[in-house]
Amino acid sequence: MLPALAVIGSAGKRRAILDLATEAERRGFAGLAVPGTGCLTMCASLAHVTSTIPIWTSIQPIYLSHPREVAATAGHIHEISGGRFRLGLGVSHESMLNRMGVAPGKPLADTRHFVEELRRAERGAEVMPPILLAALRTKMLDLAVEIAAGALWANAALSYTPTQIGGLAPDRSASFSMATMVPTVIDGDLDAARAVHRRTLSFYIGLPNYRNYWRAAGYVDEMTAIEKALDVGDRDAVTAAMSDRWVDDCTISGTADAVRERVDAWYAIGVTPIAVMSSTSGGQAKAIGELFDVYG
Repeated sequence: MLPALAVIGSAGKRRAILDLATEAERRGFAGLAVPGTGCLTMCASLAHVTSTIPIWTSIQPIYLSHPREVAATAGHIHEISGGRFRLGLGVSHESMLNRMGVAPGKPLADTRHFVEELRRAERGAEVMPPILLAALRTKMLDLAVEIAAGALWANAALSYTPTQIGGLAPDRSASFSMATMVPTVIDGDLDAARAVHRRTLSFYIGLPNYRNYWRAAGYVDEMTAIEKALDVGDRDAVTAAMSDRWVDDCTISGTADAVRERVDAWYAIGVTPIAVMSSTSGGQAKAIGELFDVYG
């Protein structure tokens, strides 16, 4: 089983990424997930250049656009894609919103309200796609089960995810989808791969909600040491506190066989892995090419 693939529409490289997306469809990848600013626009482009592969935002921040505008755009993509589109929504990160001058509110209540507004648009003229919610913590996962068609994680711990979703099993219908964004580096030199992952995860460890999640996942010592290092601005100590055990639990690294085994492990617990590609020797396009080789 092939993973889904994250495709990021970087400025100046969008045409090349669309070409890689069409190749991912040809090769039978499980889906195309689009993170980052402008993800709805990128999904629209993907809907035009592909014909069968599922597409979703991962995620569209609820605080950056009015729900009626999102509804119109999502309905458009859903229609022109032939029903392949999924609308992944989330609150994003407070630090990013603050930089944009956007004041976040109460995540659970605001997410519920946003989805309610989308439903009102659906009762009007739009045919809405299935809605997925970014659900790192348990309360948001409960909300996703209640009002959405699926849940999305990012940088989740494989060891902890069965605990999170196991408690939901009695209340979850068979149609409830689950997927997670997993930083992935294909390189037999594990130390080099982990170094790339540490750079990727360095942003997320600065976010209290992620540290609280990882603490709940069992990484209490790591998060305590990281918080102490952050408090005094010691970046070297932050990196040193990011243990191999923690990095390996939240990412995919290694040879082709190791990568396939890890992808299978996510599928085995009922979660579709979304490979967020990086490389020890190049950019996004090179990293995606390395993943193609794994499943060649």
